[in-house]
Amino acid sequence: MGGSGERSEAAHGHRTTNEQACSMNVIGRMDGFQQRHRWAGLPLAVIYKFVDDQAGYLTALITYYGFVSLFPLLLLLVTVLGFALQDNPTLQQQVLDSALAQFPVIGDQIGANIHSLHGSLPGLVIGLIGGLYGGLGVVQAAQNALNKVWGVPRNSRPNPIRARLRSLALLSAFGAGIIATTALSAVTAIDGPYGNGLRVTAIVIAVGLNVALFAIAFRILTARPLTTRQVGAAAVTGALVWQTLQWAGAVLAGHTLRGATATYGLFGVVLGLLAWIYLAALTFVTCAEINSVRLQHLWPRSLLTPFTDRVDLTPADKRAYTSYAETERHKGFERIDVDFLHRAPTQQQPPPADDTE
Repeated sequence: MGGSGERSEAAHGHRTTNEQACSMNVIGRMDGFQQRHRWAGLPLAVIYKFVDDQAGYLTALITYYGFVSLFPLLLLLVTVLGFALQDNPTLQQQVLDSALAQFPVIGDQIGANIHSLHGSLPGLVIGLIGGLYGGLGVVQAAQNALNKVWGVPRNSRPNPIRARLRSLALLSAFGAGIIATTALSAVTAIDGPYGNGLRVTAIVIAVGLNVALFAIAFRILTARPLTTRQVGAAAVTGALVWQTLQWAGAVLAGHTLRGATATYGLFGVVLGLLAWIYLAALTFVTCAEINSVRLQHLWPRSLLTPFTDRVDLTPADKRAYTSYAETERHKGFERIDVDFLHRAPTQQQPPPADDTE
């Protein structure tokens, strides 16, 4: 009976070993395939670097400041609108016919009594300060994200004063560009005999302006020197996705919110804005990650790298992990050396002997 049990356990262990070997063989073939083919290896390397950089948190930080800046800007818009609408019946009618009248709460007030909107000096000041705080936060978060993506050491990044002065200078240019491209996106909804021509022209101009804005952002917000050619592909990709998001936002404001109640419409606006800003920030960070992996040759990566230490690192893996370590250098006289074992450990090291007895 004992011999039969031992043989059964041995056979079970043999089957388990064979299954493990077969599984590792399949994984090895998959790993070799993705390393040999750029179309598979490059996206995988981008995903791995996105996770290694904790880019999801970087995206969330940009989203937070973007959302914080929107409501002060909306307050500023209503305040300026109140000043402009006084004693101007033509402009009042245009506002009644615009997409702004479809927004919950504000739209209800505009539709019920547009004459009740008046300019307010405290509202103007609060809107300016709140919008400036959120806008600077967006640019600062974008600078931090790009420097993290490109592995710029902390001591090589602009100091806090220079970084905020740079953000302030860029904020006005980016704000004007975003307003212009958003207005052009609204033109695409125009109907009429010349509607198709206007839509095509507006889309071409908006995409071109978006490409320029993305190229400026990828170059200036990164402490690492980059040329326009190096960021060109990422700028074009980001511009096309951004234009799609703006078009979707215009559709949401002009059609989806039409007829919504104040309560549910407010929920729809808040959730829709959060999703819209997050997708825009995700597009920005992802395009930067693709550009970084492509230009720094951080692919192909080993398939099992994120899951276990029992793996043979590729040269791209070593370059990536070396970059992560060097990113945390705080001082110019600080030295960081990165070394790797020639072979991955094949088994867990035994625990140290207990000498307490």
